[in-house]
Amino acid sequence: MTDTTRPPRPMGAYRPFFKRAALTACLLAIAPLGMAATLRIDNSAEPGTLDPQKTSGTWETRIVRELFETLVSQDAKGDLVPGLASHWQLSDDGLTWTLELRDDAQWSDGQPLTAGDAVFSLRRLLKPELAAHNANLYYPIKNARAINAGEAAPETLGVHALDDHHLEIRLERPTAWFLQAIAMPEAAPLPEHVLKESERWIVPGNTVVSGPFKLSEWSPQDHITLDKNERYYDADKVSLDEVILYPLEEATAALNRFRTGALDISYTSVPGGRFQQLRQELGDALRVSPLVGEYFYMFNLKPDSPLGDIRVREALNLATRREVITDQLLGMGQTPSYWLVPRVTEGGTKGEMPMAQLSMDKRMARAHELMKAAGFGPNNPVKLTLRYNTLEDHKKIAVALAAMWKPLGVEVSLVNAEAASHYAAIREGDFQLARYGMVATINDPYDFLGSYTTGGSAARSSGYHDETYDQLVEQSSETIDTGERAELLTRAQQRLLDDYALLPLYDYITTALVSERVHGWEPSPMDVHPLRYISIEE
Repeated sequence: MTDTTRPPRPMGAYRPFFKRAALTACLLAIAPLGMAATLRIDNSAEPGTLDPQKTSGTWETRIVRELFETLVSQDAKGDLVPGLASHWQLSDDGLTWTLELRDDAQWSDGQPLTAGDAVFSLRRLLKPELAAHNANLYYPIKNARAINAGEAAPETLGVHALDDHHLEIRLERPTAWFLQAIAMPEAAPLPEHVLKESERWIVPGNTVVSGPFKLSEWSPQDHITLDKNERYYDADKVSLDEVILYPLEEATAALNRFRTGALDISYTSVPGGRFQQLRQELGDALRVSPLVGEYFYMFNLKPDSPLGDIRVREALNLATRREVITDQLLGMGQTPSYWLVPRVTEGGTKGEMPMAQLSMDKRMARAHELMKAAGFGPNNPVKLTLRYNTLEDHKKIAVALAAMWKPLGVEVSLVNAEAASHYAAIREGDFQLARYGMVATINDPYDFLGSYTTGGSAARSSGYHDETYDQLVEQSSETIDTGERAELLTRAQQRLLDDYALLPLYDYITTALVSERVHGWEPSPMDVHPLRYISIEE
């Protein structure tokens, strides 16, 4: 494991923060008109990787989107628009996509970007040893599932370069949301001429990219600097010259830096207990909007885990007072959740946990009965380890859950880690209970439910497996009729919820702090804000 912690600074290196902020303000006030347009962003966490096919967190994809342009891109509001592909068409039977690449597409080292790079990238994405987080989104491609399972060679994938500028993708079944998947960062073409030489290719100052920005600096736990890519096909329309991203995980620290003008945008959630006060104080700078995302706790369901017992999982869900968390701890307008698929997601998926409509007294009575039947109680407690990643509100919620479960005879040990280490532990299955935030990569229920199908990221981490559930989710992907598809997805979600396979808490909202100096930042239910559309007043 690589140690990415910063070395201790000499004592003389520390300066009062307000002096630095005052100096920054003075410099901005006297900045010449020709000064580079620099945007400073709190990115909320330290990336574990910037390889687009190995990322899993929004703090990683937020950067990767700027480095690697996708075939199909997104505009300021999150709508699909041409990217590296200027045109595309779908065959009448819904099984073949043909995409035409731009003539002026090139890599930052001057090499032409071709359909061959797109083929190379998609084949790499499905290799089982890569363990790509969203690999299941690409299973509709011919042979993709078999390749990802190690049962077929990557060369058998249904993608072909017809020539340097035309890519053909053959599907095994019609898939309504497939174009959204192609717009995801992990599907971006990668520079084959670089990766065939070495997999150690993400090197600050020397990473070959195709997006509007290049990776200039990466100082772990301190900052990442992106510089404008002059070889980007639309470089003339990119206003920003430089973007500096800071991995601030502590909400109060991020807020204080935003207040002083040291940050132009902050993506770290504002402290829930101060939300109403900050809304009055910050006005339009505090942006709040619905998000296609779910906040839940993942259970380790493997046989050697206490949570492999459905009675324990149901009891924990019964004793969880979601409204206390959303209304009292956070108070930001989140919707208490008894499901996995957020209610704002397109597609009409319904369903909820069977205990959702019970009174709290009836819930607690049944929870005690279930724990007793499982052999646990106050005199014989079950000991659980609960992991959460660094953020004030995550800690508040973890502490609250431990208190809610204590009357059942549940002793909780809390383990805190920064985001990269936290999610690495989840991927390795090194947890019993783990906080998880799932933000959609495509605005479709499949993105959530597919993660719990065999081979999906949540299934791999948690150990969940149910063939009937898999079949329902798979069948929904093959169904074009929207009503029939919604029914199948609802049945699948209900089966997952009847298994108490997770502990949902609430549907996300997204909050961001955006300076009045920033222009072009638009709210988006997918929380995508491409920097190519953003400018800043200097």
